[in-house]
Amino acid sequence: MLATDLITALDSAEWRELESAHQARADELSRGRRERAGTAQTHPVDDFLFTYYPFRPGLLRRWHPGAGVVLKDAAGLERAGWKWYSVVDDDVSVNAVAFAEANERSIRFIVSLLSATAERPANFGCFGLHEWAMVYRQGEHRHEAPLRLSQGETDGVVEAAKISCTHFDAYRFFTPDALGLNRLQPTRDNQPQLEQPGCLHAGMDVYKWATKLGPLIPGDLLLDCFELARDIRQVDMRASPYDLSKWGYSPLAIETTTARRNTCANNAPSPSGATCCVPA
Repeated sequence: MLATDLITALDSAEWRELESAHQARADELSRGRRERAGTAQTHPVDDFLFTYYPFRPGLLRRWHPGAGVVLKDAAGLERAGWKWYSVVDDDVSVNAVAFAEANERSIRFIVSLLSATAERPANFGCFGLHEWAMVYRQGEHRHEAPLRLSQGETDGVVEAAKISCTHFDAYRFFTPDALGLNRLQPTRDNQPQLEQPGCLHAGMDVYKWATKLGPLIPGDLLLDCFELARDIRQVDMRASPYDLSKWGYSPLAIETTTARRNTCANNAPSPSGATCCVPA
């Protein structure tokens, strides 16, 4: 499963520089979350990345070189005692074989899910309506932000739409009245058959899979995945029924035909079969 014969050796100056750069980048990415710690302040975009994905800022800051990388002259340091690390003489590296053996079932699931998702045509026609379905006919909502429209107008958008959510972890938060309005019934079991690359949540979940692969994932790739998830979350919430002007986000008013057509214009059908449908 792992190409463990491909080894890169980094001397102390090289890997310490990589570690320092990773820590500085991670600190900047988590700065808002850390500053809000212990206060009553919340953030509908940034906090999601630390609550829905339970990966603390301290873990995000921890740099791993990834599988197949030897850190020279690191045996006397704290990381030599980290789980899934091996020490040979003065050198330290991730024990990729041991990690893979202990997590084989999870790794096989992640690989098969991402492979199937990447090969499937993308559908850009859901327009983030999952967030609307999560507040359908509800007096209380999941986020503190107010709705952009009245509750009745919000419900009307849901009722007039053709909702085709493919992602189980979004669908499971639909309100009871909204569940039957979805054209699909995603479950954990059929996730590998339904997941598709045009889904906002599937894109955000790339970060989740990176965290679950732990020390096998190089630090720069982990932070790239985090930034991707953050950027997608911004789009997700801007297209939602919430008014996020308090946090400086302008809405993507997907309830309007103009906004939907602009979305499709930016995601035109491709030779791979990607589709974008504009609801009537």
